Order: sequence, then structure tokens, then C-alpha cells
Amino acid sequence: MKELVRRVVSQVMNTPAENITEESSPESIETWDSLQHMHLVLALEEELDVEFTDTEILELMSVKSILTVLKRKKRCNSG
Repeated sequence: MKELVRRVVSQVMNTPAENITEESSPESIETWDSLQHMHLVLALEEELDVEFTDTEILELMSVKSILTVLKRKKRCNSG
């Protein structure tokens, strides 16, 4: 899951995958602005077959937080 998220972030933000870490965020990726954030949300939803709520979209502000939200969604959907 982590590698898949890193790849999607890399593609959307046009940043080499080796530069993407769990700490990557708008503060560390110059191209991560509000428009690219929405592109990222859409790409993640398509790639992972999930749908984020408005609240979750606001939480997706780093690779680490994306992984946290995805883990939480997986737990909720498995029960």
C-alpha cells in the first residue's frame, strides 16, 4: 500500500518517487497546491477504488496521513 501511494503521489506531483517519503507534504513538495491536492485525491480514489469524505480529503495532507486514512477506511469496510 505504501509503495502504491508513493507512486501515485509521485505521478500527480511530478516528483521522482525516490523523493517521496511518509513525511512528504505540501510543505516539502513544491507542486503540491490545492489544485494538485484534488488531482491527488481523485487519482487515489481511482487507483485504490475508495471514496473519501470531505473530512478525509482535508486530512490527506501528507503521505503518512494518506496511509492512516486508508488503513482506517479498510478497517471500517472489513467489518
